[in-house]
Amino acid sequence: MSDTYDLARSAGEKPPVLALPLDAWHRARGGRMVEFAGYHMPVQYEGILAEHLWTRAHAGLFDVSHMGQLVLRGANAAQALESLLPGAFATLKPGKQRYSLLMGDDGGILDDLIVTNRGDHFYVVVNGATKHADIAHIATRLPAGVTLEHLEHHALLALQGPDAAQALAALGLAVESLAFMEAAAFAWNGVELGVSRSGYTGEDGFEISVPASHVEALADALLAQPQVRPIGLGARDSLRLEAGLPLYGHDLSLDIDPVEADLGFAIPARRRVADAGYPGAAQLAQAFAQGPARRRVGLLIEGRMAAREGAEVLADGRTVGTVTSGGFAPSLERPIAMAFVETALAVPGTALTLSVRGKSLAATVTPLPFIPHRYVRKGAA
Repeated sequence: MSDTYDLARSAGEKPPVLALPLDAWHRARGGRMVEFAGYHMPVQYEGILAEHLWTRAHAGLFDVSHMGQLVLRGANAAQALESLLPGAFATLKPGKQRYSLLMGDDGGILDDLIVTNRGDHFYVVVNGATKHADIAHIATRLPAGVTLEHLEHHALLALQGPDAAQALAALGLAVESLAFMEAAAFAWNGVELGVSRSGYTGEDGFEISVPASHVEALADALLAQPQVRPIGLGARDSLRLEAGLPLYGHDLSLDIDPVEADLGFAIPARRRVADAGYPGAAQLAQAFAQGPARRRVGLLIEGRMAAREGAEVLADGRTVGTVTSGGFAPSLERPIAMAFVETALAVPGTALTLSVRGKSLAATVTPLPFIPHRYVRKGAA
């Protein structure tokens, strides 16, 4: 069931903090709730370190129902998407997904998102903190004959880790047929689930769209599997940082373009031209032609102190960049960070200094991701 989005909802006063469909479920299992993206969400259960390592070794269940689930329908839906995003969607085959970016008129990033071709419509997942602005931006730019729905009565779960496929198979879901960035509909206890082999931890895993009225039963069934534990926002953030994945509002923003963010892979050659037809296309074409003045890089930090967002990056006493994400990496047992630095200094092995609360920390530029991705790709052994 879905509701057509009403533009009037994007105006007016800030709404109260909302409860996820699984709010009571999280609290009953010891979830420590915090406000995030307009919702009460669990930041942790038994502890961030334990939850992080459990997900890397087994399977972690994340509630990401705060994210926006959208449906675009119409004969020209693919063309409509290409007028908004720099990706190629006219060639996206049914059952396939593609990472893309919602662009501002000046070439900055409004949001990053995932688009799925479900055959008779496109399914789009946007970030929770930006979803209402995204919906308003998209809705006002759609041509006649293309409709936008916000699936407000659907929840979204992410099951991540090497045991995720086994746990879903135990529920009778034949998800082994999917490879990374593929999606399909599955029936479970008479309920239709939209399942994709994707996620934001760097591990193999799945995202599951389920009617909110059935999400508690599905969460219970998954948690009954011995390899599955509930995981909070804290571990979700440390997992994505180790995987070198940018977070909107931190590593991506209107002040950052896709070229300097090292997201050029999401923009095919035919869409890197000034007349490609999406917002910011001319600025992006220029960025590709000239090359970026700064780049997103990974940093390995000496010692035990973490560098957080906003920390200055220095070279020979001169400020050359800024940390956008940072923290302790449980899998590496050391602090790491992502930062934007001058392009000449973005070479792996470059020694830099971070200024953190009046202290200088030694750091070294390192390739991203910090740990290898373990996605299950088609054709892989």
